[in-house]
Amino acid sequence: MDTTLVCALREALQRETGQPVALVETHISWVLLTQTMAFKLKKPVHLPFVDFSSVEARRHFCQEELRLNRRFAPALYLDVAPVCGTSDSPRIGGAGVPIDHVVRMRRFPESSLLRDLLPAGRLEYGLLDGFAQRLAALHGAAERATPTSGFGSPDLIARAATDVLATLQSQGQGDEAHLAALGTWVQEQNQALRMAWIARQQSGAVRECHGDLHAANVALVDGALTPFDCIEFDPALRWIDIMNDVAFLSMDLKAHGRGDLAFRFLDAWLQHSGDYPGLQVLRFYEVYRALVRAVASGLGPGRADGDTRPDYMACAMRLAAQPEGGARLMITHGFSGSGKSSIASQLLCAAGAIRLRSDVERKRLYGLDPLARSAALGVDIYGAEATRRTFDRLRACARDALLAGYPVIVDAAFLRVAGRRSFEALATELRVPFAILDCSASPATLRRRVVARDAARADASEARLEVLERQLEGHDPLEADERAAAIEVSTEEGVDIELVEARWCASTVLR
Repeated sequence: MDTTLVCALREALQRETGQPVALVETHISWVLLTQTMAFKLKKPVHLPFVDFSSVEARRHFCQEELRLNRRFAPALYLDVAPVCGTSDSPRIGGAGVPIDHVVRMRRFPESSLLRDLLPAGRLEYGLLDGFAQRLAALHGAAERATPTSGFGSPDLIARAATDVLATLQSQGQGDEAHLAALGTWVQEQNQALRMAWIARQQSGAVRECHGDLHAANVALVDGALTPFDCIEFDPALRWIDIMNDVAFLSMDLKAHGRGDLAFRFLDAWLQHSGDYPGLQVLRFYEVYRALVRAVASGLGPGRADGDTRPDYMACAMRLAAQPEGGARLMITHGFSGSGKSSIASQLLCAAGAIRLRSDVERKRLYGLDPLARSAALGVDIYGAEATRRTFDRLRACARDALLAGYPVIVDAAFLRVAGRRSFEALATELRVPFAILDCSASPATLRRRVVARDAARADASEARLEVLERQLEGHDPLEADERAAAIEVSTEEGVDIELVEARWCASTVLR
């Protein structure tokens, strides 16, 4: 391939800036990096999955890259500029007939990539929570595919998975036994999930997403995790189930050995999206995404001794071979301020669990964001009918997650025995272990925490001091058989989450 143009542009930028200009090459692009800017050119290639062979095609896909990525990273993607002059003496911008085009972007340090934040221990939970919230909002606003488009159809999903397995075999990646086992698993899942995929397609879950949301395509920019470099060249890779988009990053966090972060990310995304039915297809998409990354890894140099890159084939095998922790149901129990949500947040990371918060789901029923204040908006969401609807939704979502094979934590006060018994009945129906996380603290501590939380306005709970006082005056204590299923935790001091998780795993109470 003739590299005259990109080499001449590199030299021109070096003269202009007086600084070295780095060149990064992928199989379909060149990227020139100055100290502050990145200039991306499409290679004039014609491959089975992309055709950049004409100047007009490259201009079109540069414009598409700008349009699509500005949804996610408007501060990074600046514009598309023509390259004029000749291949030997090019210039960016100016008069004349364009001979090519570049996407102009702000440059950020490579150390800002999520991939590099992980081993450096620089990824704070708050950053991941904020990213999940923004991603859920972007997914919510994304254009939805019509079922007649074919995007997200069972046949398309099945073909994508079998194609990637065939590519791995042609690359010689993985031993034959593992590839055969994965092939069998994919075929079984194709049959088991077919109706689920049709339902997802018809319900509007297939939308114009990012399509390539792994840890090397997310960077810390201006204090926020920001996705970039989405798929522009193939609509079928971009018009996908939103859970397919989420699965790429949750898988990659697991592949990097950070399952805790994967479930923290998923918890925050689910709280803002409410897409608990999508859990039934999440594991399939995680396996598929691991195989996609295995293919991408195979395009570069082979693994050497001391290579710290994730082993995506091994990740795919782990995800396909076993559930995260087995379906089991836990409900929380305790007064407002007893630390239920804090403990549940830590426990879901340790156990690989799905959490459902009554405070969040109650607001969702009324079209409110998790941090919205219903009283300030003049909406009564705490009456008897609202509470009945809230617990109906909690049960439905818990059922979805349990049937998908995940441990589930239902985070609510559960101060009435009838509410606790209804979830015990769900566990009995689905034949899964049932446990109660019984959180306690002194009345003085409860009052102090509730007052502080109400003043901070940074939590979904709207329970104020008067609510706590009513709870203390009248509630249904755990009954004798409930005590047998309870894991008691005092939150006055630090809580050993690993011990709580171990006790939950050891719990085999089938109701």
